[in-house]
Amino acid sequence: MLPNSKMEDNLPVNVREYQELAKKALPKMHYDYINGGAEDEYTLRENIAAYGRILLRPRVLIDVSKIDMSTTLLGYNMPSPIIVAPTGAHKLANPEGEVATARAAAACNTIMVLSFGSSCKIEEVASSCDAIRFYQLYVYRRRDVSATLVRRAESLGFKAIVLTVDTPVLGRREADIRNKMVAPRMANLEGLMSFDDDIDSKGGSKLERFAHETLDPSLSWKDVEWLKSITSLPILLKGIVTAEDARKAVEVGAAGVIVSNHGARQLDYAPPTISALEEVVKAVAGAVPVLVDGGVRRGTDVFKALALGATAVMVGRPVFYGLAARGEAGARHVIEMLNRELELAMALCGCRSVAEVTRRHVLTEGDRIRALL
Repeated sequence: MLPNSKMEDNLPVNVREYQELAKKALPKMHYDYINGGAEDEYTLRENIAAYGRILLRPRVLIDVSKIDMSTTLLGYNMPSPIIVAPTGAHKLANPEGEVATARAAAACNTIMVLSFGSSCKIEEVASSCDAIRFYQLYVYRRRDVSATLVRRAESLGFKAIVLTVDTPVLGRREADIRNKMVAPRMANLEGLMSFDDDIDSKGGSKLERFAHETLDPSLSWKDVEWLKSITSLPILLKGIVTAEDARKAVEVGAAGVIVSNHGARQLDYAPPTISALEEVVKAVAGAVPVLVDGGVRRGTDVFKALALGATAVMVGRPVFYGLAARGEAGARHVIEMLNRELELAMALCGCRSVAEVTRRHVLTEGDRIRALL
């Protein structure tokens, strides 16, 4: 079992309490940017609520005195199936930014996916601690910028590229428009791009203006082939929510698929990720690992995702909340809490290893409907 870390008095005891602390600590513009979603925020709410509609089916009278949460991803050993998802602009939460997050992840032996929108340079994060890290990428209008970022990440020992494929254009994030959100400083694009600081004359946010000037609406499957041609690193595609795209991802040689709706920040009324997970897992049929992000707030959520076929689960906002509330220590504590909650869920469900977490350990809405037919 995971060793208990030394606990201080009055520490938050769950992710929601860290969220409340983060809300108090951050300016409204920055909290809304981190926490908000697209348009009506239906998918934002459903990402969390859909987990709550999945019930657990515990098995009893099993010796659970030893719980092994370890697993592997792309050949790398992990002490648990929890990964730090790519979220940008960590200096909005803490002056040390992604360096603090990287150290927190490394302290937990957790893989971190560094966002293209990091407020710390790739080089700073790479030199901050010894750990396995992946790099998240967009394919920009200027392909040379994307290629430069890939080369930098590869030369600094990053082990995989996570290509975000659900953002040919920026979703309509109304809180950012209302707040006239300024595009956060992206340290890794300095010297590669320059931007007009003026707010779009038609209203909206500076973030929208930045996205319009950088994102490429012509992004297609051909760009996955192009990316494969410039790097030897494995490429995972992030932003898949349908069986059709999952099968296509395998066909083009993706090393993994990440079921994601961009934290509900892109297309509102897209399916909550946990509801899309099983469809994607079945379509992939074991050819590549399937990961999932979005809405994870409890170790039981991680357990449910594993039961529905996920190899690993990516956690974004909760780590950001921890960072905003208590810096590196808070980010680390969030990861530790989720690990302990997962360990407890496994024990109470009679699962001594990740491999023992199966589809029969959960009851979904679909299962309940089918039982009535």
